[in-house]
Parts: sequence; C-alpha cells; structure tokens
Amino acid sequence: MQPWVCLPNHQANAVMRSFAQLLYVVDTSRRTSAKLDALMGYFQQANPSDAAWALWFLMGKKLRLRINGRTLLRWCGQVSGYSDRLLQHCYERVGDSAETVALVLPEGDGVDWPLSVFIEQHLMPIGDWDEGFQLNLIRSLWQQLDRKQLLLCNKMLTGGLRIGVSRTLVVRALAQAHNLDVAVVQHRLMGAWQPSPHAYLAVIGQKVDPESERSRPYPFMLAAPLEGGLENLGDRNDWQVEWKWDGMRAQLIKRHGYIQLWSRGDEALAECFPELIQAAARIPGNFVLDGEILCWQTAAATPMAFAHLQTRITRKNPSDVILTQAPARFIAYDCLEVQGNDVRSLNLLSRREHLLRILPADGEHAPHATLCCSPVLNQNSWHSLFEVWSTARDHGTEGFMLKSITSPYSVGRTRGLWWKFKSHPFTIDLVLVYAQAGHGKRGGLFTDYTLAAWDKGQLVPVAKAYSGLSDVEIRQVNSWILKHTKAKQGPVRIVNPELVFEIAFEGVQVSRRHRSGLALRFPRIHRWRRDKSPAQADSIDLLRSLPWSINALTAFPWADSIDLLRSYLVH
Repeated sequence: MQPWVCLPNHQANAVMRSFAQLLYVVDTSRRTSAKLDALMGYFQQANPSDAAWALWFLMGKKLRLRINGRTLLRWCGQVSGYSDRLLQHCYERVGDSAETVALVLPEGDGVDWPLSVFIEQHLMPIGDWDEGFQLNLIRSLWQQLDRKQLLLCNKMLTGGLRIGVSRTLVVRALAQAHNLDVAVVQHRLMGAWQPSPHAYLAVIGQKVDPESERSRPYPFMLAAPLEGGLENLGDRNDWQVEWKWDGMRAQLIKRHGYIQLWSRGDEALAECFPELIQAAARIPGNFVLDGEILCWQTAAATPMAFAHLQTRITRKNPSDVILTQAPARFIAYDCLEVQGNDVRSLNLLSRREHLLRILPADGEHAPHATLCCSPVLNQNSWHSLFEVWSTARDHGTEGFMLKSITSPYSVGRTRGLWWKFKSHPFTIDLVLVYAQAGHGKRGGLFTDYTLAAWDKGQLVPVAKAYSGLSDVEIRQVNSWILKHTKAKQGPVRIVNPELVFEIAFEGVQVSRRHRSGLALRFPRIHRWRRDKSPAQADSIDLLRSLPWSINALTAFPWADSIDLLRSYLVH
C-alpha cells in the first residue's frame, strides 16, 4: 500500500487537508507537471506559519524527537492491546512502522488545527518528556486523529516523512508561486534556515534577515559521473583536472569578521574544526571558498582515511588529543565570493585566479598549510592522465575531477560542465547470512541483506547491502529466503549460508556494529554469483590486505593490530 492512498477525508482544517492532499499528489503522481502545479497551488494559498513547516518537510528536514519506529510499534501495542507478534507481522507486510500504526489503530473524528499548531503545540513538546509521559501524550493525540492525520503524525514523530519530490522541484515551485528567480530562492534556503513565519517571508523576499545573510553559503555545484573514456571529452586543454578527494564537501565563509564552515548538508561545522576557523581568520579580506575537509598526514603529505574524519564530525570543541591525532585540512578548489562580490558567473580560470590570490598554491609550504588550493594536474594528454588516474588510490584519492575551463559555478548538477571520474571500486565475494524486510515500496520483501566473509573457518558479518539487484532478482532472493530461514530474531531472519554475492565498495573502516570489527564503505551488490559456492567466498584477510584498512586502524592508536582492535570491540 502506498502512503496517503485509501485514507479517508474527515472534517480536518483546510490547511491540514490541503497539506495532506499535497503529499498525496506528489507521492502518487508520475507527472512532474502535476507535482509542480500542486506545490505551486499550496504555496500560493498557505499562510506563512503553515507554509514554513510544509517547506521544511518538503525540503527533506525532520523533527528531532528521538522516537523510532520500534518505540512507536511498542506504544501501539500498549494502546491497542495487540500482541508484539501480531504487530511485527503487520509491519513486515506493510514495511513502515508509521503506516502500520495508522492502519491498526481506530481512527478518531479528526482535529481542525492549523499545521503549525499541530506541530508546535502537540508534536514538538513530546520530545521534552520521559517515555511514560510521552506515551500518555501520544495516546491522547492518537484518539483524536482521523486516519490521514494519524499517518501524518506518525511520520513526523519518527522522522520518516519521505516525500516523493525532489528539492529542486520544490524550489522551482516556490519560486514560480511568488514570481522569483529560482537561483535566488535556492540561495535563500541555504544555511541554518528554520521553519518560522519570518524565515519563510525572508525566503520569498517579503522580509530581510541580515544575520542569516551574513553566514549563508551558496548552493553547491555538483559533478556528474563520467561514463565514457577521458578521450571523449575532446581537447585536453579545455579541461582543468584535479584529484577527487575523499573528504567532506564544505564552503568556508568569511564576511566582515564572521567566519563559518558549512557542509553540503547545511550543517554548521565551525565548532568541529576550530583550526580551520583560526586559519581563515589569519587570511586578509572577505571570501567564500568551496572545497573539501580532510584529515591530513602532514609528514607524509597525504590524506588520512575517512575514518579519521568521522572522529571529528561528531565532536564539537574537540580535545587537544583529537586535534593532534586527526588534524584537519581544507583543500579549496573554487572561489565563489571575493570582498562581498559574487563571482560565480565568471569562468573557472578567472575564479581560479581569485583563489590563488587568497590561498597558497601547490609549493614548498602548501603540504603543511591548514588551508590550501587543490593542485591542478598538468599532464598534457589524456593518455598520460589515465596513467596517473590508475594511481589514484596510492594518493589517497577517489579519482579525478574534470572541469570545463569556461564553466561558471552553477547550481546543482549541470551535465557537461563538471565530471567525476572515479577509480574502479574494490570488490569481494560475500555470503548472505541475515535478511530483513525493506521499507516503503519494498515493504513485505526481504531486501536488506547482511553479508559475511570467512575468518578462521567461520563466517563473520562485514557489510549490509540494500541495492544492486534487479526487481526480478529481488523477488527470487525473497522467495529463497522464505524457504531457507533457519531462525528468527525479531524482524531479522537467519538464513542458510548458501547465496554468494559480489559486493562493490570504496574502502574499509573500523566498526563497532560488526563482530569482525570491520565494515565496508558504501557497499552495494555488484552481481549475484550463482556460479560460486559459499566455500569459494572470500576471507577477511582480503580486507586486511587493503591499504585503506591499515589506515583506518591509525584512527585508534592503541590498537596495534586488527585482532587487538576486534577483541576490544567485541568485549
């Protein structure tokens, strides 16, 4: 069952009803024009308080109430009297805890609160109480809601309000609804945008928010994957080639004494990387730079594994020990603003000239600089560049970035201007050991797989994979799982270790989730190895031999071997 389908209308307030109807249209319609019309219609008629919250959710934001689907199902059992086993069976068929609860509970008459009142006065206060009082509040709320409101409420509580519309289309609809330029709206929505009437009016140009404007980043320009060979790009001299760094994309902003660091996901990172802020303060002038945050081995002049960066992202005001063990570096590869002037419309070569005036270029002092420019690779032919590309992993990078020298800095992914040419992924053959039902459209099918490698005669989990199989293969594997389940642990099925899959991945890192102490980065199913038996699957020694797995260990200096690290994680 699709969300929002077969859920009856009751006497809900017009704003609540229109928002629910909007979600129904964008989730079920296959025509972009229908989604666009529905979004425009909503923004044209909604008041700023409600439109702000609608925009918040449509942009993929969520409430931070720390209520997960498992808790919601448990509360549903206490309210309804249904057994955990019955609710778990329903959940496996539906594939979504919020929708399961909305279908199981009896519906009320419905409420006629505005959307903002529903969220601010009834949902958000729930997060301030202990679980016992939370249940009492939820019980009272559930009893009043009709079925459509139940589903909306549950989705918001769990943060699972995934809406079938892209951020780009939402911005386009908002801009057209208020006769604004799309790029202007996109820019106003960057940074620490919050769902308030004032903030919404600032987005549509009816209010001014100086504080937000001072710290606001620009929309990021993205690269498309290069699917052919390098020679298909034409003249080598038309392209600037740089390493593709394996770090965190960010913009470094310095405006009139205010310095901020924004991730591509609109997270403020200044407190996580104080050394970058201090370094920016020493550089004269005002600017906005686009680049990559890495943890860097100064002595070796190479980046550390991504695992080091993860130790920094989760810590505000990091200790001196962390700053020493995982020193950060910002490698800038574009300049977006100089002395308050937006230079994104200039071509890449002109922006590069601005960048080189602000930060040191590749030279004797650059390997030791906290802030520096990304070096340009100057090989004069595609053939010689391809030879360098084959050594990308030796340099701790993921491949190449290829940028047209005439390209402006546009919004989003504009094909033909920037390309990413990644190194071939690592692959390993693993055995399926556990399976779990998917969510949403994959509800009722076992599509979440835990895969294991051999280690001293035993299979130990090292990866979870959710993608890579065709729809036909998903149904074939699902049928096999149903017939070969050895045991159940809650929603997880333990299966006979017989199916082998080739898994593609980008690297190895330490993990507290897996008994092996290791986990694969970005694992996905490359193909189903029907030609291999479980005994022919790979061992964990293959992962130990990879250079990135050794680098990952150095994030934990007290663990001088894989076995010692694994022993610590297990115990």
